[in-house]
Formats: sequence, structure tokens, C-alpha cells
Amino acid sequence: MMKTKTYLLFLALAICFSACGGSYKVTGVERTRIIVDSTYDVLPNDEALAFMEIYKGKVDSIMSPVVGHTARGMSVDRPESLLSNLLPDILVWAGAAYGEKPEFGVYNMGGMRSSLPKGAVTFGKVLELAPFENKICFLSLKGSDVMELFRQIARIGGEGVSGNIRLVITDKGNLRSAKVNGEDVDEQRTYRVATIDYLAEGNDRMPAFKRHFDLVSPKDSSNDMRYIISDYFREKESKGELVDARIEGRIVVVNE
Repeated sequence: MMKTKTYLLFLALAICFSACGGSYKVTGVERTRIIVDSTYDVLPNDEALAFMEIYKGKVDSIMSPVVGHTARGMSVDRPESLLSNLLPDILVWAGAAYGEKPEFGVYNMGGMRSSLPKGAVTFGKVLELAPFENKICFLSLKGSDVMELFRQIARIGGEGVSGNIRLVITDKGNLRSAKVNGEDVDEQRTYRVATIDYLAEGNDRMPAFKRHFDLVSPKDSSNDMRYIISDYFREKESKGELVDARIEGRIVVVNE
């Protein structure tokens, strides 16, 4: 938000100076932060409320429907957390709809922008969690590149990995050991991975992803993570099951 306000300030100054000619120059710039909170609800603007009411019904019809229920509140934290365990598991689960059988999933914690409440979860809550246009994708990595990926995750201090991954990392960001399905990573073989297109490009300090091949990356908006997460919740709901996750030791930190 601050970056946006700063950008708009400089844009306004640029327009002003362009309109006023070249006889002026900047001698200083000041900024201030405007906190937008419940203080602004004390004296509501009737005209603004009437304008918003036109759109409120449509927005509520999209955001308010419940997609499922959680067994507990879930938030994100390093090296491992309930939310950062849930989302990569959803990536692996979604593979079946694409004819894919990923061996593990990776989801960046930076892409998890909100927590989930205990109980009813609306589509609006899912949208808060995954507000970006990130789409699911599937790719292949050589085992040696998988190990490099895990070393990069260790340097970060942990990221979201699926339940069949076990990493031991140090408090200084080094990788001690890595297992997939209970076995050491074979650097000579190929692994199929479920992730998001943003990471497949090597972003968020995981450049090992750029060495991928056999990429399947659907571009239609229906492949956005918000819809895939919602589909997972709906499937659980249809079976009368709560969405749940647990801390399992997927990423363990030891002293170095």
C-alpha cells in the first residue's frame, strides 16, 4: 500500500511539473501515512454507501458462499505450519484432474496471504488466502536439481512442501538431509513436481525451478489456485469431512 501511495504521489508531481512548464524544480519531498481503520465508520457518507449498495449484492453472492469447513484455524510460519502443509498437499491432490501423478508439491509461503479460520470457510476467505493469479503447473526436475531446490528451501528457512517430504535443515540455512517418500533423493532420476507457475519461473529465491522440463502449465483462469483450493474444500464437504492439517516434521531445524 505504501509503495502504491508513493508512486501516486510522484505521478501527481510529474503531471503538475509537466503542466507548469520547466521553471520549477523539486526542493524536497514529504510523506505521511494515513491509517484507514474503523475511525472512518463513525461518520459514514450516505452518498458513498448508496453508491456501494449497488454492487454489494453481487459481491456478497460471490464471496459469501461456504466452500467447506476446517477442523482448526490455520496460519503460515517457518519452517513448517498448518497452512504451509495444507496447500502443497492440495497441489498433489489436484494432479489427478490433470492426468498427473506428482511425486511431491511445493508452494511458497509468500503466496499465502492470509490465514484460515476454524469452521466455515467462504470463497472470500480463500480469495484472501490466494489473491494472486498464480496457476497450478506440473514439471519435471532431475534429482540433482531437486537437491538444489531443497538447499534453496533450507537457505530460506523453509517453504511449503507436501507430506511425503522430509528435510532436515540447520539454523544457519544449510541442508542436512532430504528424503522423498522415505528415500534419499536419487540425483540420477527424474521427479515430477506440482507447484505454481510463479515458482516454475524460478521466483521467490528458488531458481532451481528454472531447470525444469516437460512443463504442463495451463493458462486459463480456471486454473488459478483460488479455484483449485475451493474445489478441494468442496470435495471434502461433499464427503462430510473437515479440512485439516498437522505439523508432521516435514521440515526440521537443528543447530549447526
